[in-house]
Amino acid sequence: MDKNMLAVLEGLPEEDKNRMSAMIDHLQLRDSLRMYNSLVERCFTDCVDNFTRKTLQKQEETCVTRCAEKFLKHSMRVGMRFAELNSQAATQD
Repeated sequence: MDKNMLAVLEGLPEEDKNRMSAMIDHLQLRDSLRMYNSLVERCFTDCVDNFTRKTLQKQEETCVTRCAEKFLKHSMRVGMRFAELNSQAATQD
């Protein structure tokens, strides 16, 4: 949260702060689940194409691992870039 948002929250009654905190927690959980579901769906669609066995074949397992690593690295990079842009915007205010 930026400094302006924190200042607004400081002026709220304790009950409203708790409600806002719960709402933020809920949104963060929802976003985490969406990211996880997106990762699973994308990697499964891209990597798994043989349903003749209960377990993944070695090539499918390798593909899923690489896909998940790429997805997580990309997400971290986007998050870091977003944080940089957010901090730049905060210093310009």
